[in-house]
Amino acid sequence: MSKLFASERRTKISEYLNEHKRATVQELCRLLKVTPATLRSDLDFLESEGLLERTHGGAMMKASGRSEYSFSNRQLNNLDKKLSIAIAAANLVTPGQCIILDASSTALELAKVLAQKEMRLTVITNGINSAMELSNNQLITVILIGGVVRSGSPVLEGKLGSSILCQFDIDTMFASATGFSFEDGLSDFNVYEVELKKLMAKFSRNVVALIDSSKIGGSSIAAYASTKQIDTLITDRIADPALLEKLHKEKINVVVTS
Repeated sequence: MSKLFASERRTKISEYLNEHKRATVQELCRLLKVTPATLRSDLDFLESEGLLERTHGGAMMKASGRSEYSFSNRQLNNLDKKLSIAIAAANLVTPGQCIILDASSTALELAKVLAQKEMRLTVITNGINSAMELSNNQLITVILIGGVVRSGSPVLEGKLGSSILCQFDIDTMFASATGFSFEDGLSDFNVYEVELKKLMAKFSRNVVALIDSSKIGGSSIAAYASTKQIDTLITDRIADPALLEKLHKEKINVVVTS
């Protein structure tokens, strides 16, 4: 086995624990071909993300992963920033487009803004709350991607319904992330949702990242889009100006909200 990056190791640990429920340090070291010190560092990271619980000599998967940090909690975090980002994102949407919204709390704010517009749209999403908001507007055709409902969160995850993506000419994907860095791109903590979001990005002509300043510089266990895949990044005025300048140099359109 070739040497794995940290994000790849952590994804494999999550997948293994999801299947086997628990594992020892020795067991995971053999699986990943890493030292106990490296493995413990990965377990510490995953525990800080709320994805597992450390046990004596190993780890076990949490029943619902990050249940203590629910969607409703995230929805309230930096709400003013998310709303200003959503308004800026809505200005990029034109009548007749087919767009994707991920299941993030920022995309939900965008759904609320779009639901108030007199505009014909087709919106594909894996966010149950976003779909419900958009369904109130008769001009908007809403397509909900099928999948598994995550415990404690109104999100459909996995690739069960992903085949629908290739049936549409998708203009733009609007998506947020747990973290964004220049090196890692857009990353999330849920490996199953990440796999779906990779496909969403693949089938979209444009990717618009909805990233408030609290997420910039951070990263999580798995990336779904590299920096080069991003066409536009919308953030707030507290974002690191040095990073924004690097994005400009990469020909990425940066929108900074007030």
